[in-house]
Amino acid sequence: MINKLKFAFLFGIFAMLFSTNVKAQLKPGQLIDGISAVIGNEIVLESDVVDQMNFAKQQGTGNINKCEFLENLINNKFLVYEAKRDTLIENRSAAIKEQVNAKYSQMLTQFPSEQEMLKSYKFRTGYEMKNAIEKIDNDEYYGKAKYQRITEKADVTPNEVTDFFSLYKAQLPEIKDEISLSQIVMNPVLTDAHKDEIINKLKKIKNDIIAGESFESQARIYSEDPGSAPNGGLMKNIFKGQMVKPFEAAALNLQEDEISEPIESEFGYHLIQLVKKSGKAYDARHILLMATPTDAEMATARKKLDSIRTLIMTEKLSFKDATFKYSDDKRTKFNAGVIPGGDGSNKIERESVPGNISYELAGLNKSDITVAFDDVDERSRKVVKIIKIDDVIPAHQITLETDYDRIKQMALRKKQGEMVEKFVNSKLPTTFISIDSRYNTCDFKGNWKQKVKK
Repeated sequence: MINKLKFAFLFGIFAMLFSTNVKAQLKPGQLIDGISAVIGNEIVLESDVVDQMNFAKQQGTGNINKCEFLENLINNKFLVYEAKRDTLIENRSAAIKEQVNAKYSQMLTQFPSEQEMLKSYKFRTGYEMKNAIEKIDNDEYYGKAKYQRITEKADVTPNEVTDFFSLYKAQLPEIKDEISLSQIVMNPVLTDAHKDEIINKLKKIKNDIIAGESFESQARIYSEDPGSAPNGGLMKNIFKGQMVKPFEAAALNLQEDEISEPIESEFGYHLIQLVKKSGKAYDARHILLMATPTDAEMATARKKLDSIRTLIMTEKLSFKDATFKYSDDKRTKFNAGVIPGGDGSNKIERESVPGNISYELAGLNKSDITVAFDDVDERSRKVVKIIKIDDVIPAHQITLETDYDRIKQMALRKKQGEMVEKFVNSKLPTTFISIDSRYNTCDFKGNWKQKVKK
């Protein structure tokens, strides 16, 4: 029988392997040195196993067991194999392949040269590194897609949550010091003069292109999009709905090779050139000038947000209503500003709160609200925030009374794991599995029906 705990936390394994930035994943950069396992037509290389072991060591994982890492990779590859056979899962291999160059270029911006980047990641050539990026992105997409397809109807009742807690209570960890936070985020507004300055700069760039400069060269010089600028602004195989609406609307209203007027989006201002349309996808080049606020514009935003804070403190406006009315953060605007934790609850470990926010919270207690302060959002854009401390939870042993939502998520993950386990067991008899003889001594928990290579 496949180990229930392995599949119960399989989605967490995906997060470890793939949600980390590509740079962290590729650091080991081991070269191909043989096939460790074959699942259907999917292959696990020995270098894949070594890379994941090295990454785990870097993260401080103890008791590294090579057999367990191989089995984790086999679990993942099994879902990837099944996903590619599932006609209800969109085949995105071509799109993923097209996006590799953009990712590679974006990573390159962090280094003084390509050779420095390849040396850091321990790759001999850009071709090798791009292949590694493509493999990670493919496995991430197909593995998650199949996991979600299998578990899309999973749910747990209150009785199942209680039963789960009763059964696993002794194994559940102590909860560290936690905090619950809500926020109001404000994007500084650019002055009309500042907007005109950016728009006029883009108009001049467009005129220079019309006069004979190439769009590619101007993108390399002026664009502030780190992903596409080194590529001459080129983004290939863009599917409808993939880009923000103002960008897509402008791009799809162009004729091939036509250049748009300056277009405003949440990222800044763009010049867009449609390269080609092909079915549901299109290629485009763009030059992005970010709408980076000045110090004066940041100060204006802080002053406005502090005035909103005053209304809340004097009980003329509730924090929830203020969030709905004023916050620019789409993730929390409609949820009273509550900042989600990493486990499905609204509790955040104290030690995981970013340093700049911890500084603002220092000395504050439950229900206190920070003054407005500068921060950046998930896209590294400058914003202004105020944060309210909703609750302070000291370290404690987990209980249903204090941690019901967290326990519910654990019970749900266990049920999802059982659904995946059942699916895999149903497919194993008809799936080719071969594991290299170097793993003969492994005591695998899954019934992989090893066909050892001689």
